[in-house]
Amino acid sequence: MRTAWSSPLAFALLLGVATPSTHSRDAAVPAAPRVLVVLSSDAQPYQDALNGLRHAAPAGTALDVVALHGDSTMMGDVLSAVRADPRPAVIVTFGTMATRNVLRRVTDLPVVAGMILNPAELDGAANATAVYLEYPVEVELEWMTRLLPGHHRIGIVYHAAEGGRRVERARQLVSIQAIHIDGPAELPDALQQLTNRADVLWSLNDPVVYNPETARSLLLFSLRNRIPMIGQSSAWVRAGALYALDRDYEDVGAQCAQLMIQVLAGALPADLAPVPPRKVRYAVNMRTAADIGLTLSDAVVRGAAEVVH
Repeated sequence: MRTAWSSPLAFALLLGVATPSTHSRDAAVPAAPRVLVVLSSDAQPYQDALNGLRHAAPAGTALDVVALHGDSTMMGDVLSAVRADPRPAVIVTFGTMATRNVLRRVTDLPVVAGMILNPAELDGAANATAVYLEYPVEVELEWMTRLLPGHHRIGIVYHAAEGGRRVERARQLVSIQAIHIDGPAELPDALQQLTNRADVLWSLNDPVVYNPETARSLLLFSLRNRIPMIGQSSAWVRAGALYALDRDYEDVGAQCAQLMIQVLAGALPADLAPVPPRKVRYAVNMRTAADIGLTLSDAVVRGAAEVVH
């Protein structure tokens, strides 16, 4: 029989319900639930997620924050916080590095992970659930239709197996021209093959194909052939991609708080399905639109969280 992670006392505290008093009027007041938060980085998205968690956490929840500052050797501070009395009722991690290190070292406490790429990061971890960053293929295609109506020939270059799974899912919904490559050296030839077969280039979370070293080739291909490129984040849009879906990181933190609340109330992480961001933001590059001869609707421009001129 599986045992819930929190005690009835933690549940009562969470709901703000008074617990039965002892015979002594001087009995100690129960402590608030202690939550350990581990940040991979000090970058602004992580701070935004932490703020979202704080604002959505139940009143009285004690958040103990440990920042790794991008250095996994600082996990000793995390383990010390785990061993402190009282032990955390739940651990919330933000970022891949924090999540991987915590899951590798802590198996007897529930973990809510945020700002990881996809649920595969949790494989084999029965004590964890997550809010991951990768939007479902259906969401990506829905926004592609909204922002680029009439662009139906979708080109993709990919390397990773995860990219292949997303390609196969997309093929069930739309027409895809997908080319698998074994490494960056094959990228120029793959793009050349797409020249007359695609009218939009859809990038995936695939660091072999889409990284700072390949960005110039990808963006030049887009501009020279007037094929809009969909980036992976606002940073790609600032570099020259036409648009990218992005995340409301503060709301990602609030979503993590909702999962945390369920765990504190007794839910098993393994029974809480990992979820993608519930809010979609996007950025557009008006200069790129002009360079490739594309006119974005006023509604699209007004709805953008960031507009690059």
